[in-house]
Amino acid sequence: MNSVSSRSKFAMTGLMLLVVIASTAAGQNKSPVAPSEQAYNTILKQAYDNFKNDTTGKNADYIPALAQVDSKLYGIAIVTTDGRVYKIGDVDQPFSIQSISKVFTLALAMEEQGAEEVFQKIGSEPTGRPFNSIPAVVDMPTHAGNPYVNAGAIATASLIGGATADEKWNKLLAFFSKAAGTQLSLLEDVYKSEAATNTGNKAISMILAKYDRIYADPFESVDVYTKACSVGVTANQLAVMGATLANNGKNPLTGEQVIKRENVPHILSAMMMAGLYDGSGGWAWHVGIPAKSGVGGGIVAVMPGKGAMAVFAPPLDEAGNSVKAQKAIAYVADQLNMNIFSPASVGLR
Repeated sequence: MNSVSSRSKFAMTGLMLLVVIASTAAGQNKSPVAPSEQAYNTILKQAYDNFKNDTTGKNADYIPALAQVDSKLYGIAIVTTDGRVYKIGDVDQPFSIQSISKVFTLALAMEEQGAEEVFQKIGSEPTGRPFNSIPAVVDMPTHAGNPYVNAGAIATASLIGGATADEKWNKLLAFFSKAAGTQLSLLEDVYKSEAATNTGNKAISMILAKYDRIYADPFESVDVYTKACSVGVTANQLAVMGATLANNGKNPLTGEQVIKRENVPHILSAMMMAGLYDGSGGWAWHVGIPAKSGVGGGIVAVMPGKGAMAVFAPPLDEAGNSVKAQKAIAYVADQLNMNIFSPASVGLR
């Protein structure tokens, strides 16, 4: 990546709003209906200020390490398809990616297996059940449902090629890092905490095995999946990962084609249907942007052709989605006409 060409800072009451315009190998791939720099600056600050004192929700506590994360942390980052970075708050604080990892595990499986093969083996239907439901594994025709519930994600992890679980894990980590444009790493404390409490996922893997819907050793596949969920990211890195999807699979900061462009619509469609657990339907109705959440407190929302927004705020609602992240993204989407189901998103008024 070439050097940053310009940077402007806006100081505000103990925090900094940063705007970084990157000159990248990807070139200036800017949407003709993308918001202006001034609009991004103004609306991003408003979104931060509007919700920074919201204390609704609580940290996930079924994974002990997540319960210990500071609930006051809050950061918002936007990365555009032409390499512009807008960020405010705790955007450089690492947190565990959790279920957002499912998006990029799916992407790698599609790279290796092909989209149709993955669709046939995993499926892409909402289950109508909680993301960790065991009965859903039995009731769904595909016995996995979609790649963003735990059963489907574990089965997707089992599709990653490799002679050993370590080889598969290292391949996933390298792929995640390419999407982020920087080297990511495992949060060991989160992994150990999650591995010690993942008996439900092990049970799911064995039921998948009963129906021939897992494609490698069940417990090894659970371990690969658990490590993927325990990868540490920042809101800024997560926004780059989302912008890679928004930019037809090409990382807008490094210029590397990470994901095949023909696979991106499949990935985003699944995000719209199942990206926010049991809140996905309401999210599509009110916000209309493909998004994926994780119980670590992150949400990434992808605006195809424009960019991506990532928010980190640990307290969750009952469905497992960050409360402040949902509110911040919804506000920005409304103010900047980003609902992909609205003609205004492509410039029609």
